[in-house]
Amino acid sequence: MNNRQKTALITGITGQDGSYLAEFLLSKGYRVVGMLRRLSLENYGRIEHLGDQLELSQGDLLDPTSLEAILRQYQPDEVYNLAAMSFVPTSWNQPVLTGEFTGLGVTRILDAIRIVNRDIRFYQASSSEMFGSVPETPQNELTRFSPRSPYGVAKVYGHYITVNYRESYGIAASSGILFNHESPRRGLEFFPRKVSDGVARIKLGLSDELVLGNLDARRDWGFAGDYVRAMWLMLQNPEPRDYVVAMGVSHSARDLVDAAFAHAGLDPGKHVRFDPALLRPADVDHLVGDASKAKAELGWDPEVSFEELIQMMVDADVERLGRQTDRLSQARVRALEAI
Repeated sequence: MNNRQKTALITGITGQDGSYLAEFLLSKGYRVVGMLRRLSLENYGRIEHLGDQLELSQGDLLDPTSLEAILRQYQPDEVYNLAAMSFVPTSWNQPVLTGEFTGLGVTRILDAIRIVNRDIRFYQASSSEMFGSVPETPQNELTRFSPRSPYGVAKVYGHYITVNYRESYGIAASSGILFNHESPRRGLEFFPRKVSDGVARIKLGLSDELVLGNLDARRDWGFAGDYVRAMWLMLQNPEPRDYVVAMGVSHSARDLVDAAFAHAGLDPGKHVRFDPALLRPADVDHLVGDASKAKAELGWDPEVSFEELIQMMVDADVERLGRQTDRLSQARVRALEAI
């Protein structure tokens, strides 16, 4: 029996998915290496609690030499490519950079694997945004892609180049077509977190209004902690394949808002204001995934429901903002006492 410790390399480790995946892999006994870009302002908040359990190394999806170097140095068994320009609205403002990271960046890391060690198993973070103007509902692995944003277009490229390297070079490369997945670690710029943070602020009396855009779009929302487990299961499967990962139930943005306000005991009609400036140039109207293949072949099943997810996020933001408010109040008291 081979009990050798496996090494996993995660790009985008400081993001929501990267932090949950790192936690999960550490619980499985992995040596976890996170690849970081050299930035003037580092953001380690999501992985700070993991401390010295992680090894962090600089690398960049724009720099093939750095990718080859990190593969040679750490010799990972598995590579999880989670790095991307992941905020869809920003992709219209920076379409070329989005293409470089989210599309060509996948080619660079796959080619580094081809050069250094073709036995490395590779996971590519594909996205439900690739489906765009969907011709059928629900969407599965055979549904035609019709992306409606530069981000979605770049993800389609990254998806197909992963398939190409699998078929051309025999690399064990799999793509997870993940539908929307959220958590208390989601960035504040993303809609569900904007809502949970806004509701928490109103609940605590820090604000009275939440300004939102399109509330009619429907999404398939799940918990990020459940979805990273599916990533790992894909790379344990002897046959590399592509899988849709989704809850299989769609909810409108308005449903999410109502659930968040209801959990806080508030009336959204008194606090939500619509702003047309927040509408996207082109939006995706209705996404809902069919994860039958992942459930049948990988044994994956989500554990957290949509309602539990929203409640978790609201509670976490109420707690976070409450702590911040307490610290500010204590600081004011100390300042007054010093006068």
